[in-house]
Amino acid sequence: MASSNQALLERATLLVASFASFATPFIGSATNIALPSIGKEFSADAVTLSWVATSFLLSAAVFLTPFGRLADIYGRKKILNYGLIIFTIASFFCAFAPGINGLIFWRVIQGLGGAMIFGTAMAIITSVFPKEKRGKALGVAVASVYTGLTLGPFIGGYLTKLWGWQGIFLFTVPLGIIAVTLSFIYLKQEWADAKGEQFDWKGSVIYGFAIISLMYGFGELPGLYGIIFTVTGFVGITLFIIYEKKQKFPVLNIHLFIKNKIFAFSNYAALINYSATFAIGFLLSLYLQYIKGLNPQQAG
Repeated sequence: MASSNQALLERATLLVASFASFATPFIGSATNIALPSIGKEFSADAVTLSWVATSFLLSAAVFLTPFGRLADIYGRKKILNYGLIIFTIASFFCAFAPGINGLIFWRVIQGLGGAMIFGTAMAIITSVFPKEKRGKALGVAVASVYTGLTLGPFIGGYLTKLWGWQGIFLFTVPLGIIAVTLSFIYLKQEWADAKGEQFDWKGSVIYGFAIISLMYGFGELPGLYGIIFTVTGFVGITLFIIYEKKQKFPVLNIHLFIKNKIFAFSNYAALINYSATFAIGFLLSLYLQYIKGLNPQQAG
């Protein structure tokens, strides 16, 4: 009986994590295809359109580390469920945004929900699956991530041509509802490895301020404000590292990067890879539709 319950928990956990892991990267890659349609409807220029994509990533980057730590303290399932609910609600309101500023606002909220999902889905898998099954389960979840990234432009282009750019966001709503339902029904246990420890609010604020300054600064280069914000961002990252090394309960354990060079350099390689591929997807979508005159489905 115990083994059957464990098997059911493992299947349900993998299903929820796979749904969540698919939806968040899917919406990121699919939105790039819809940008020209969004710009046409709201009369937005390319710089403003870039914030439709960047606002999601910026929000996810700012909140990922703090919510990962909060999940360790208060419960990973709880944060995952809240993230799925926020992501689903924000997706719905993105589809009915009255203007470009409203869309960017809900993309920020969507990124917040995405951060709560990113920071917990994989961690729950490692908590549920025993060592001999963990590699396979993580492989399935990671495959779901890249499936979302791969199918995003194709499905996004088809939905944009069929129902407009709103179809992309509405497509993720049932995915979120299914994941939330499965989580509430099957995930009865809670996982909180750092329960009772303090949350590092100061470190989280420094981290968020540094990331926002850095990303905004890069977007404004080579102007004066771009230089100021970029330098401020690098200074903030430096202060964050120094501060976190002294904390008993840091929001991010810096020693993981100092003591494990393979881990540090693999993260650095991933940063370079995703920075390059995301830029290509954004620019290529605009090029194919604005310059080459392709429709969203053809561009996808």
